[in-house]
Amino acid sequence: MTTTPSPPTDEPDQTLQAASELLRALASPVRLGIVRELSGGGKYVHELVTALGVSQPLVSQHLRVLRTSRIVAARRQARETRYTLTDDHVAHIVLDAIRHAQE
Repeated sequence: MTTTPSPPTDEPDQTLQAASELLRALASPVRLGIVRELSGGGKYVHELVTALGVSQPLVSQHLRVLRTSRIVAARRQARETRYTLTDDHVAHIVLDAIRHAQE
């Protein structure tokens, strides 16, 4: 008789909580779009506005959530701020989810 392996149960609660918070921070079409756009490299807010077709205040609001969750980093360059992903693993999660949704 073959048994299906059970999922590991030894993950600390902190790890599961952190994973849940990451997924919650990504749980918005606009935030997924921002991560998708940043997966190709750093961008300024006006570039994200153009790429996503949403307002600047909306992009800024979602960037604030992503910054608070440490998914994106902001770096001031002259009069503008350039946003980048802090970890390419997040881009893989988002891009895989988008591909999966397109199947």
